[in-house]
Amino acid sequence: MKQDWQTRRRAKSLRRKFTDAELILWSRLKAGQLGSWHFRAQHPISPYIVDFAIVPLKLAIELDGATHGSVEDRRHDERRRHSLESRGWTVIRFWNTDIYDNLEGVLNSIVSRLPPKP
Repeated sequence: MKQDWQTRRRAKSLRRKFTDAELILWSRLKAGQLGSWHFRAQHPISPYIVDFAIVPLKLAIELDGATHGSVEDRRHDERRRHSLESRGWTVIRFWNTDIYDNLEGVLNSIVSRLPPKP
């Protein structure tokens, strides 16, 4: 499965190049800080890579910046979301500006989607 190998390699590379918004959110998601759920950063779901994921819940969190503003970019994001949802994933999207301007609101929105951890 060449594509899976390439996707995993690309995900590993992306983990070394967080955007500012990803870095801010990751600082609050890592190490079980949010309801003690384990988040993964730049998680491959071939052929895609989601910014953050809780694998057992099939919950993906995506951050969108300026590169997601065009009509074609939004269409691509919609196709990607549909593909992930067809495989049982739930996708939550936030704009980078949400992270900068309302981090607590973003975290509360994520928490509202999490079941209590047993």
